[in-house]
Amino acid sequence: MADILHILWMNGGLSCDGESVALTAATQPSIEDIVQGALPGLPEVALHWPFFDYDSGPSFIEWYHRAERGELEPFVLIVEGSVADETNKDDGYWSGFGNDPATGQPVTAGEWLDRLAPRAAAVMAVGTCATYGGIHAMAGNPTGAMGVPDHLGWDWRSRAGLPIVCVPGCPTHPDNLTEVLLYLLYQLAGQAPMIPLDEFLRPRWLFEATVHTGCDRAAYYDQSEFASGYGSPTCLVKVGCWGQVVRCNVAKRGWINGVGGCPNVGGICIACTMPGFPDKFMPFMDEPVAAAADDGPGYGSLVRTLRGFTVRVSTGPPR
Repeated sequence: MADILHILWMNGGLSCDGESVALTAATQPSIEDIVQGALPGLPEVALHWPFFDYDSGPSFIEWYHRAERGELEPFVLIVEGSVADETNKDDGYWSGFGNDPATGQPVTAGEWLDRLAPRAAAVMAVGTCATYGGIHAMAGNPTGAMGVPDHLGWDWRSRAGLPIVCVPGCPTHPDNLTEVLLYLLYQLAGQAPMIPLDEFLRPRWLFEATVHTGCDRAAYYDQSEFASGYGSPTCLVKVGCWGQVVRCNVAKRGWINGVGGCPNVGGICIACTMPGFPDKFMPFMDEPVAAAADDGPGYGSLVRTLRGFTVRVSTGPPR
């Protein structure tokens, strides 16, 4: 392993920079912890990130040309934003990231991906746009947008033998983002086993459970207590929450420092970590087909009765 492990963050795809913003909010670990070497056994890291690369200034894009020439090995390539199909039009381009010195013309996100991915030790796709196409891949969008696995191939492997690692979310959870990056850095340093991924290339330990599993409102579902509108503390499945089928840890982990998480603060889960988002999960705010059980598991009244007994016994006068 080289003395310095470079991280190239490319946000030239179709995106809102939500993952770059999320990165600034991470605390477990923070991006500062990673870059400053505050964690034991972590290799020295050089982060080349459009939001902050103090040492580079105007020559920031040169790092990407150096990586293409094989001068920055090993490096981790992080892709933010979906990859547009640049072949579906006669001229122009959908998205670019810096200029080609030879032509002075913008280099498209897809072209950068084709140039850099074969040399990368690992490729991370962050945010649902980069992982599965996201908003820009909705029906009717002219860009032909797709996720990194669709562009490179779902069976693609990096120079170090790693599959594409997807960390979806719209935006992705800040700590999920840095935690996965940290895992990959340790793996490339020989201090962690192969990262365990599910069938959609998501880290299993973060995306194996549903939103419902960690939701503060889950007990209301057990008791068949459903909200009919917003402002209620009860289960939101009847107003459009997809939490029972969506694999995501936000409700359990909280958003920042364990606080927040969509249903925990009154917002429905709209399935933003899932392939096919948003088309497969629309229209939002309607009762999802997956939640069609009219009365939950069917024993809500029994659960409420038994809990009533428990409350009366436990709060009654001592014997």
